Amino acid sequence: MAVSVSFEFFPPSSDAMAAQLWEAVQRLAPLGPRFVSVTYGADGSTRARTHDCVLRVLHETSLVVAPHLTCVGASRDELLGIAQDYWRHGVRHLVALRGDAPASPPGGPACGRAAAGHAAGGFAHASDLVCGLKQIADFEISVAAYPEGHPETRTVEADLENLRRKIDAGASRAITQFFFDTDLFLRYRDRCAAAGMRAAIVPGILPITRFAQMVKFAERCGTSVPDWLHQRFDGLEDDADTRRMIAAHVAIDQVQRLRQHGVEEFHFYTLNRAELSYAICHALGLRADVQPAAARVA
Repeated sequence: MAVSVSFEFFPPSSDAMAAQLWEAVQRLAPLGPRFVSVTYGADGSTRARTHDCVLRVLHETSLVVAPHLTCVGASRDELLGIAQDYWRHGVRHLVALRGDAPASPPGGPACGRAAAGHAAGGFAHASDLVCGLKQIADFEISVAAYPEGHPETRTVEADLENLRRKIDAGASRAITQFFFDTDLFLRYRDRCAAAGMRAAIVPGILPITRFAQMVKFAERCGTSVPDWLHQRFDGLEDDADTRRMIAAHVAIDQVQRLRQHGVEEFHFYTLNRAELSYAICHALGLRADVQPAAARVA
């Protein structure tokens, strides 16, 4: 079975960040990802920028793009209206999330913290959003999963039950929060299978561009950071080149071990940077399609 990958980007807030994002998109697109997702802002705060980013990817690339939608910050009618507009533009895949409390950091994986700020008459849970989306169009829908338990409950049992509701509502794929304990993911995947869940359970991989930033993400999201990982990056605050080498080694070792256990689909939280994700995909055996157009036609 061939390896399948997807990449997550976040909408830029400046011209410089827009240029960085587009460089990452152009670098990773030739790897033929299954789809690329664009985050929505955990509190719905980036709606317009997400929409613009999604349309640019649609119009200027051949990539399948999957916008994020969150329950927070919009009414039911507003969210379904956004989804209908995406459908009219050719979007067929969405990532449905409950969303976080306001003031979550831009970019990075969705952490699923307390969802304050629901609009009156809005969706309270991601399972409700999935159900609503499936009623208006036959979207392919991905949702979030938490191998270490949702940050509010911190129990895997509660997350499994919540995931079951989202899958029963129509989700076909669950993308996990990032993790570094591979055995933990494998146990979670096996428990999903034992519970009769047939949706794909896709590991979310976070290449570590900045260790301190990752630790802050992990604290917010309830992800454990093992001591051995702290030791790997200790003393490298001012050594970006060595950090990148260590980060690549950590992630490549992680995905290769997952492959040994039958995992063939991976989702990368790129933080709008291509280098590490590209290197990891290369190690997975993916190669860019760099043939000239004439050769492809022939």
